[in-house]
Amino acid sequence: MEGYEMSIISQPRGVQRAWQYIKTLRRHLHFPLVIPSEMFRSLIFTIICGLAAAVANSELDQHWELWKKMHNKTYSHQIEELGRRRIWESNLEMINVHNLETSMGLHTYELAMNHLGDLTTEEITSMLTGIVVPSDLEKSPSNFDRINISLPPALDWRDKGLVTDVKMQGSCGSCWAFSAVGALEGQLKKSTGVLMSLSPQNLVDCSLNYGNHGCNGGFMTYAFQYVKEKGINSDVAYPYIGRCGQCKYKPEYRATNCKSYAMLPKGNESALKKAVAKIGPISVAIDASRPNFAFYHHGVYKDHTCTHHVNHGVLVVGYGRERGHDYWLVKNSWGTRYGDEGYIKMARNRHNQCGIALYASYPIM
Repeated sequence: MEGYEMSIISQPRGVQRAWQYIKTLRRHLHFPLVIPSEMFRSLIFTIICGLAAAVANSELDQHWELWKKMHNKTYSHQIEELGRRRIWESNLEMINVHNLETSMGLHTYELAMNHLGDLTTEEITSMLTGIVVPSDLEKSPSNFDRINISLPPALDWRDKGLVTDVKMQGSCGSCWAFSAVGALEGQLKKSTGVLMSLSPQNLVDCSLNYGNHGCNGGFMTYAFQYVKEKGINSDVAYPYIGRCGQCKYKPEYRATNCKSYAMLPKGNESALKKAVAKIGPISVAIDASRPNFAFYHHGVYKDHTCTHHVNHGVLVVGYGRERGHDYWLVKNSWGTRYGDEGYIKMARNRHNQCGIALYASYPIM
């Protein structure tokens, strides 16, 4: 069959540059420039047009280099960097447009570029979330929807010493473990007076028989059940590595157990507020799949596209009101470069936005 080789003579400059990338790609993937079949012509044309459209904006070269240096980003070859650069530019455009709209009063929060800038929303959701809601979820009774107690108008458990430093889960779907240890840490401080970072890695490695799936997801109440029966080590005794490994739990170094756990009434934000005020930091699950969530910077996060299809475990450590907008103060596990030093203020009393009160739970020490 007669071969076909595309000529780049007299082609637009963008297409010429894209064809050079095809040559580079050929060296990496080992396919010939002579295409043996007519059916591949449209495929190559599509690739070239796509790459030509993805040619980077040269005005952002310096900013791209600064961002890579700030976040220690490296890429294996030019093709990969071109693709990541294009994603970064797309995210940057989204951030700038949103902040322009915020300046015009259209939003209650601002966005900012961060360490997630070269990832798509789908990649962020796949790598950094991990809630698997049990189909047979058993709920321990909780009466927070019926009790009448006086509540402070605002609360931040960080000020009371019940919250440890923000952690980074990495590319492991272990958010459920970080949420669970956050709630345990708060109750340990209340009961003993000692604030100690507990081990999410202990839960990732050792609670598989309790319904969790390591880096492939899990649920906070399954983690509490494991801690009830086995205990948990401190983060120092069992450090985090960000991947699932063999269980190395050491009972002799047990930091704490819990007696039981409880779930709050499903979707009841009033009960959640009472529990946060009376109990302490509470484990919750949210929808973190919205593009704006990944680049939140400050303000009250109100997103009408946020759903009740939860996929991410976080920790509610307080609540309050800012510029007329009620919020939940939420600790994330995406490092301090995320949000406001690792935290996000999520809209409160807005029809259970992002499903934040659907699966709220806490350990009983």
